[in-house]
Amino acid sequence: MKTVVVVQARTGSTRLPGKVLLSLAGRPLLHRMLERVVAAKTPSAVVVATTCEPADDVIVKIAKKAGVACFRGHATDLLDRHYSAGVAFGADVVVKIPSDCPLVDPAVIDRVIGQYTAHTGSVDFVSNLHPPTYPDGNDVEVMPLDVLETAWIEATEPHEREHTTPFIWQRCDRFRSHNITWESGFDYSSTHRWTIDYPEDYQFIAAVYEALWSPARPVFPLADVLSLLEAHPDIAALNACHAGKAWYRDRPAVPVSVGRSWEA
Repeated sequence: MKTVVVVQARTGSTRLPGKVLLSLAGRPLLHRMLERVVAAKTPSAVVVATTCEPADDVIVKIAKKAGVACFRGHATDLLDRHYSAGVAFGADVVVKIPSDCPLVDPAVIDRVIGQYTAHTGSVDFVSNLHPPTYPDGNDVEVMPLDVLETAWIEATEPHEREHTTPFIWQRCDRFRSHNITWESGFDYSSTHRWTIDYPEDYQFIAAVYEALWSPARPVFPLADVLSLLEAHPDIAALNACHAGKAWYRDRPAVPVSVGRSWEA
């Protein structure tokens, strides 16, 4: 079973254009995020899925420098881009991780993929987002290629094409969806924002990297970030004004009676 982790990235983001090119510890934000994704221990191929737009030639260069393959596809139809990348790289299983998560913990990636693998054949979609509990910016979604193909063929709503997976997780009567909750027992999804959409988010993430990143330890865990924020609440305050903002909060979550949560 071949697992392909697809990291979607482009320079033309609407809220903060060029955010994946912003500098973190002397390298583009996308490069630093890829360091964290490839540090996951689960055997998988990592692919950056960008667009065919000339402005995204730089994305290809960053991926290459990070030692990661690249796929180029539709600029706004992310469902098409993810599915096409999966097909191009021979995926049996596709893992979706957005490029605006430069603090994603490799251990979280391993945990979500591991739970999918442990239940292969009895589940169609596994994520840690419905409902979310991890600090925002640890987004991992896993699905077999044939389920993604069904969404690719049948999805018609704009948000289903733009966000790739809603066609699946909003149809819990049709797809067997399961959620991974944070093993800590806490829910920091609305209070700890570690993703990037606004200038304040970049200020926060840059401050975290300034404090924790080093050439000897480029991939620091979630626990270290939490300890830093506890000791320096001023860093947490940098983007607190945007805490809790997430597009999927406006969409219905998987009902608990159908979409079971795994805590371990």
